[in-house]
Amino acid sequence: MMVVFFDTGTAAAHAADATEHVADAVEHSSSGGMPQLDFATFPSQIFWLAIAFGLLYLALDRFLIPRIGGVIEERKDRIADDLDIAAGKKAEADEAMMAYDKNLADARAKANFIAAENRTVLDGQLAEESAAQEAELDKTAAKAEKKIAKARSDAMKHVEDIALDVAADLVATLGGIKSDPKKLQKAMDAARSGSAAS
Repeated sequence: MMVVFFDTGTAAAHAADATEHVADAVEHSSSGGMPQLDFATFPSQIFWLAIAFGLLYLALDRFLIPRIGGVIEERKDRIADDLDIAAGKKAEADEAMMAYDKNLADARAKANFIAAENRTVLDGQLAEESAAQEAELDKTAAKAEKKIAKARSDAMKHVEDIALDVAADLVATLGGIKSDPKKLQKAMDAARSGSAAS
């Protein structure tokens, strides 16, 4: 069995020192407020701020800014390439539009020329057919006039015969006289020539 002897005087001195340190710490923390605003620590804070700023500046200058600059340059190049491609496509579209307009104008001019040519041909054919039909109609009209004239003369002969028969019947009925057809013909010719003279 082991026996340990404590020196009560030394232990009491250590306890008193510890209590004093705790009281100093409590007094120090309650009197100063925020440690960043304690004027006693300003030089060390400025020193560490300069070191942190320098390290941050080196990190930005060596790693981050070149990467960001590279991304920006790459994006500028891509945008410039896209704009060049778009300008080329626009020029191609403009050329295609001009070619389309030219082809459309050529097609319209050709269609107008063909229509005028067809109109001229059709007008000529129509004039020929009209002339042929008019000539045929003139022939038919001349034939019809001849037939009408013949029919009129035939009708007039029959009318004269009928008139002579009617006159003979009238004379026979009214006067009771049998008339001579030759005498009636002479009387009718005389009456006709007298009416033509007057």
